[in-house]
Amino acid sequence: MRPADARPAARAGRDAGGVRRLRFDAGARPFLVLLELTRSCELACAHCRADAIRTRDPDELAGDEVRAVFEDLASLGSPRPIVVLTGGDPFRRSDLTGLVAHGARLGLTIAVSPAGTPRATTGRFAALREAGAGAVSLSIDAGNPRAHDAFRRVIGSFDWTVAAVRAARAAGLRVQVNTTASAETVLELPGVAHLVASLGASLWSVFFLVPVGRGARLGALGAPETEEVLAFLDDVSDAMPVKTTEAPQFRRFATTAELRGVHPPRGPLYDELHRRLAALGGIERRAETRAPRRRPPLAVGDARGVVFVSHVGDVSPSGFLPLVAGNVRETPLTQIYAQAPLLAALRDPDRLRGRCGRCELREICGGSRAQAWARTGDPFAEDPSCSYEPPVEARGGRAAVAPA
Repeated sequence: MRPADARPAARAGRDAGGVRRLRFDAGARPFLVLLELTRSCELACAHCRADAIRTRDPDELAGDEVRAVFEDLASLGSPRPIVVLTGGDPFRRSDLTGLVAHGARLGLTIAVSPAGTPRATTGRFAALREAGAGAVSLSIDAGNPRAHDAFRRVIGSFDWTVAAVRAARAAGLRVQVNTTASAETVLELPGVAHLVASLGASLWSVFFLVPVGRGARLGALGAPETEEVLAFLDDVSDAMPVKTTEAPQFRRFATTAELRGVHPPRGPLYDELHRRLAALGGIERRAETRAPRRRPPLAVGDARGVVFVSHVGDVSPSGFLPLVAGNVRETPLTQIYAQAPLLAALRDPDRLRGRCGRCELREICGGSRAQAWARTGDPFAEDPSCSYEPPVEARGGRAAVAPA
């Protein structure tokens, strides 16, 4: 999960024509911490970046070590980071509710990203809410059981996940639905969009496949296909909140009107996605608002406001960019985040190469460093999944952004 703004989404139209910036220095403290409690999971998903296993690793962070990370993060004071407890499946840990309660008592905003299995029950979600969690994210990769279960490689996972979304909402939790966009799943996006809207999820987060872990055996979308999918998501975001993971170029669609004019003509994939959505009846805007529910994207990224802690304490820019900057068993996370040379370098737009290095959006987008590393071996290379060609004179230019 990469979500969860575990806080309410921005009001529609508030930041029209731009993206949101953090109100603090993202080089000094993280905005979002993804903490992998375990790699144990009952699913066998085709794209799993963690290559999850059935049994728990005896070396995974113990409860006291997780609590120490929480206390370190809380020492930053306000604004404290959002912490997403992820996996594997966090419900595989019997101390999950206690950990959530500890983090919440410290003033941290806690979200949880469980797997869609029979463990995701109404009772467990109610316990998370009572402990202080504000949001959960659950993954749906198709609008029907056949395709979803084939991707997750466990029959019944679609029905369990849909039931889990309903149970989490009934418990008073905000729900983010995560969906993987790959060559194998891209035509399922309209069905998922329709389902997400019908389930009343707070946010749809589309993860663009990074070929790491098991995902290396799948088909990542090329730059032209990615552009058409982003255009489709931009259209859908008129009706419900949408965000992307490892496709930061989506921010280009939310910037100035002048930049919106540079998009190439829509192609056959874009047309097919809309045809399939129309066949399902489209998506109606939320009844509680007369205005579009556009959610201005936030100008953060891997190592730039976001950091990942593995189940054994390794700190990386993200779970999709498994370069290790340190370990929380040896050094406090706050110190690693602020001082590790790898993370500091990834925050420096002057280190970017190719099109990303000369792009006028390099400070609010910067390309996906995970996509660059997975496809070229260089985390500072231009993002091969982006088709945008910046103007020659763009180097050093800035796009206007609004504060978060």
